[in-house]
Amino acid sequence: MDVVSQAVLGSSLSQSFARDKSKQFSALFIGALSGMAPDLDVLISSDIDPLLFLEYHRQFTHSLIFIPFGALACALLLYGFFKNRLSFSQIYLFSFLGYSTHGLLDGCTSYGTQLLWPFSDERYAWNVVSIIDPLFTLPVIAGVVFAVVKGNRNIARVTFIYVLVFMCFGFFQKSRAADALYVLADERGHTVERFITKPSFANRHVWKMIYEADGRYYVDAVKLLWESKSIKGVSVQKLNVARDFPWVPANSQQAKDIERFRWFSDGYLAVDPVENMSIIDVRYSIVPNQIKLMWGIKLSHQKIKNGDLDSHVEFVMNSKPDQKSRQEFVDIIF
Repeated sequence: MDVVSQAVLGSSLSQSFARDKSKQFSALFIGALSGMAPDLDVLISSDIDPLLFLEYHRQFTHSLIFIPFGALACALLLYGFFKNRLSFSQIYLFSFLGYSTHGLLDGCTSYGTQLLWPFSDERYAWNVVSIIDPLFTLPVIAGVVFAVVKGNRNIARVTFIYVLVFMCFGFFQKSRAADALYVLADERGHTVERFITKPSFANRHVWKMIYEADGRYYVDAVKLLWESKSIKGVSVQKLNVARDFPWVPANSQQAKDIERFRWFSDGYLAVDPVENMSIIDVRYSIVPNQIKLMWGIKLSHQKIKNGDLDSHVEFVMNSKPDQKSRQEFVDIIF
């Protein structure tokens, strides 16, 4: 989730436990900073290994078991700023509440969060909210600010309840999207082997649908208002390294990096339809019923030919859509 959403959600829960008006602002500030703190793991990166950050982002700092330790680090850092207003136990409580919201909120998105690290490396992605969603963030901002202005923790509590209701509605929409996906697959005579449904960027009513059948990924969208309306899309062949990149030796670093990227993307990989040396994460695209690289990895045949088996793949991103994609996205949403 974006950092603003993480901050205000952490604030709303911390403010909910501030017993008097004088502590509302402190609770907001501590909860906001602690709510953002787990994302400091983005600093773990390497110029040599471009996939290192994928392995560590949303890993140990986002794990449920790490919450008490992360909160302690936040409390120790913030103690000098708030020791004249709050006791250390109060600072730790607000830090704990703010920190505890982060991993669970990230788990509600589609990126994947290792909530059970170190016991499991599974990336939990409940796919009920977009990474950026104004309908989520703006009301929560209003709630935490209003709670401080009025000095009333009940307003913060109502704000947090709004978040819970918002997520529950996301699960409801997700169920409707799954129903629409199976209807579309039945029309095509496909047996769904596995699937994902997820909200498209910054809204709740247009969902991306991906399912696997007969070695291909089918990507469509559905508009979920009073009625469900499917928007048919495209399909792509599922990645098969032996078929698509037969020149990549199994013992090369590039082959290992493909498997690392497969783990990150839950196996939803395909060769980029535009750049045949790139592998894309099929789960992501700006236009929900299209297959277009948002991020992926690029292989190098030349390095293999030169006998270089130790070089990593290149990580590529294309997060800025062109004018055509933006217009197509707007047309689908509205």
